Amino acid sequence: MNTDSIVRIVAGSFVLLSLGLGVPDSPLFQNGNWLWFTAFVGANLLQSGFTHFCPLEIILKKLGVKPSCH
Repeated sequence: MNTDSIVRIVAGSFVLLSLGLGVPDSPLFQNGNWLWFTAFVGANLLQSGFTHFCPLEIILKKLGVKPSCH
């Protein structure tokens, strides 16, 4: 697995989990403020699409995960 795949899996998991924790009708509901985390993940994905800067990708590369082939 390469860094792109892992970043997408982690981001998708964070979005789904934070929606589960933040939406009142969810069985996982804790607090509506979890939706701010959903917004943060979405904003980070948006900016990384333009700037190619992703903190998780930097961490994964330092851990030895192979980068994707572009």
